[in-house]
Amino acid sequence: MIKKFSAYKIYLLFSAITAMCFSMAATVMILYHIEKVHLNPLQLILVGTTLEAACFLFEIPTGIVADIYSRKLSIIIGTALTGLGFILEGSISSFIFVLAAQIVWGLGSTFVSGAVEAWIAEEEKTKDLDQIYIRGAQAGQIGTVIGIILSTIIGNLSIRLPIIFSGCLFIIFALFLAVYMPENNFNPSAPEDLNTFKKMGYTFKSGLKFIKSKLIIMILLSVTLFYGLSSEGYDRLSSAHFLQDTTLPKIGSLQPVTWFGIFGIAGMILSAVVMQFIAKNLEERNKLQSGKVLLATNIFYISFMLVFALTRNFSLMLIAYLTTNMFRTINEPIFNAWLNGHIDDRARATVLSINGQINALGQILGGPIIGVIATKISVSIGIASTSLLLTPILVLYGITMIMDRKHIK
Repeated sequence: MIKKFSAYKIYLLFSAITAMCFSMAATVMILYHIEKVHLNPLQLILVGTTLEAACFLFEIPTGIVADIYSRKLSIIIGTALTGLGFILEGSISSFIFVLAAQIVWGLGSTFVSGAVEAWIAEEEKTKDLDQIYIRGAQAGQIGTVIGIILSTIIGNLSIRLPIIFSGCLFIIFALFLAVYMPENNFNPSAPEDLNTFKKMGYTFKSGLKFIKSKLIIMILLSVTLFYGLSSEGYDRLSSAHFLQDTTLPKIGSLQPVTWFGIFGIAGMILSAVVMQFIAKNLEERNKLQSGKVLLATNIFYISFMLVFALTRNFSLMLIAYLTTNMFRTINEPIFNAWLNGHIDDRARATVLSINGQINALGQILGGPIIGVIATKISVSIGIASTSLLLTPILVLYGITMIMDRKHIK
């Protein structure tokens, strides 16, 4: 009998391996789209919009599958599909095939979205969930640095190879999970006597009922909407901003991908240092303290993104870029833990999937608008507009903190 790893170890390994694979592809992907597929700013964002449209369409059904049948099965399917999407993307330098790859990748990500968080929350009930998420983020940072290094080395040989190699690793890892990933505490969220479609409907309605019953969840999901509205413009245009609006210093005969590898590694080291500080100092924090950290983090996040958008000086642009990414990185695990702290176990994966769908909806709505602005005016103004789309979350965090304060009292 094959001995399975502990859920905590698998969660850390999953965080590290998937982050490594994603960073391998992400380090060169925009550069690949610009230099090999020859996409303009609007097309760059439409690639992301297609990905998010796939997430939007599939998020709820796949989240419900994770609640009804198996978190583990959902994660394995999603990991394998993500790998197939990356292999397709890197194999054929065509706008149409890149769009098709986003659909496969998007479908895969929806099987994983919500399922991983729900799985670890159930399997490790005796451990502090906030600390698990933070340690997972730290493991992800280590994986990201390794992925960036590998991508930079391989990318100097061929810009498409890191994407294909990443896809192959995803599929291999999915096979590993099928053998060694434990699942001992899963309980279907719907009554056993319902058929498949009735189970899906029951679980979805239960998730919606829970969201409607808690105003604070609705506010936090609104925060997610604004993250979605703003993220696509920054993700898809930041590399183009470096390539078009400033001059990258020469590093011998190495390709521009080397600079993007340096950006990524520097950003991860910076984020890891700050994440360690947060892990040590916020172990005993309550929800109100989490709100204060999130509010401060997002004020700096928005401010530095705006500076990044408006400058053309390479040094200042680099500092603003790294700082923006740092605050964005440390924001995610704290927000996830805060959101999870307000969700009941039985509706967890479905509510998190709805959260993912709202994020996708925001990207679908906001991405093309930013793409048109960037194409018609400039990439710089497109990113500046993106930063402004984030400002309402500061008000929403303030409202949530007031509600949590009343609840604590």
